[in-house]
Amino acid sequence: MSDHDHINNGVIGDEMYDWCRDLMPLNRSITGNGLRETLVYIQDRLPNFTIHEIASGTPAFDWVVPDEWNVTSAYLEDEDGHRFADFSVQNLHLVGYSTPIDTWMTWEDLQPHLYSLEDKPTAIPYITSYYQKGWGFCLSHDERQKMKPGRYRAFVDASLKPGHLSYGELIIPGKSPTEVLLSTYICHPSMANNELSGPAVVMALGRWLAKQKLKHTYRLVFVPETIGSIVYLSRNLEHMKNKTIAGFQITCVGDERAYSYLESRLGNTYADRILRHVLHHHAGNYDCYDFTNRGSDERQYCSPGVNLPVATFCRSKFGTYPEYHTSLDDLSIISAKGLQGSFEVLQKCIQAIETDAHFLATIPCEPHFGKYDLYPKIDTVGSGVDIRPLRDLYAYSDGEHTVLDIAERMNRPISDYYDVLERLLKCGLLKPISPP
Repeated sequence: MSDHDHINNGVIGDEMYDWCRDLMPLNRSITGNGLRETLVYIQDRLPNFTIHEIASGTPAFDWVVPDEWNVTSAYLEDEDGHRFADFSVQNLHLVGYSTPIDTWMTWEDLQPHLYSLEDKPTAIPYITSYYQKGWGFCLSHDERQKMKPGRYRAFVDASLKPGHLSYGELIIPGKSPTEVLLSTYICHPSMANNELSGPAVVMALGRWLAKQKLKHTYRLVFVPETIGSIVYLSRNLEHMKNKTIAGFQITCVGDERAYSYLESRLGNTYADRILRHVLHHHAGNYDCYDFTNRGSDERQYCSPGVNLPVATFCRSKFGTYPEYHTSLDDLSIISAKGLQGSFEVLQKCIQAIETDAHFLATIPCEPHFGKYDLYPKIDTVGSGVDIRPLRDLYAYSDGEHTVLDIAERMNRPISDYYDVLERLLKCGLLKPISPP
């Protein structure tokens, strides 16, 4: 796999944005039809993608798969029929996992069931109550201020009963059974950066990876956050602990404001190293967070009983941008350019992992590179021909240093060594020893 072995990234940026736009209206949660419809949409675009259904009540370590939640309609209206919240207009209006209700209440009695943000008066907040039964409505603070004392009808037509939790996976085999994990979540309703950017980028990576000749096997996982990754690990943990060499949790990757990296629990895995290297050379400036700032499925993948080599990649990290977990996180927050940039970072991480290995020089002393057509025929001062990557790669290929080791020692992107590595191998001047 060379640095030039890629699809038209400009085109894929537009396509990823279109996927986000298509998926935006669906009411996703940790279970239910919106989650299922999202997985079917992904399956239509990723051949060999598998959807799994895990029954409610199934144990997963310290957790149990919850009942399935589905909504038909929900609204909050006054006696004149004016609706202050309507699920059919904006699915964020309904607290996630609200139980059915149809009742008239006074303005005073309704207040404990209403959620708004005084500091973001135009935003509808995202609120859930997965594991404690109840109901509620979310609305902008501006709209809430318009509500006057009187009677209001709270109506929720929803079901909460035994069903299934759904998740999807795509395994793309390589020559080796060693694996790279790409994980993202699909459990939030209509929010673009927080919810849809991760799945869109992982979908695009899946389509690209399916066209490559791969050394490693790639495991692409689309799960509802927290309970989904816990369920997934409960079914795959031993295999993943034995096979995973690196993994990336991918979320909030659609904006253009920043690049961010959240370390694994100890910050010293191969995934940490790869992501730091690529971000340093791809973006220059990026925000780095340690594991005390965790909040997504890295909590599960890096937990003591699991301890997979997983780092988290974001643009603006979850919880740090002002639109996070509100209706303001709409399609205007993400862009084709932002999605494309994230795709390219992870594409470069994969290319680095695919190339990185230990190599051994086959000839004592420096070879006569010219007779292998590895040097320019005429090399003069100012010719612009940079032969340092060739010479440095050979000089440090002692079977103990990987290509990434050499690139970091020289403070160059690992991609500088892809072409010369291929040429040195073709000439028989280097031989592979083992993966890193």
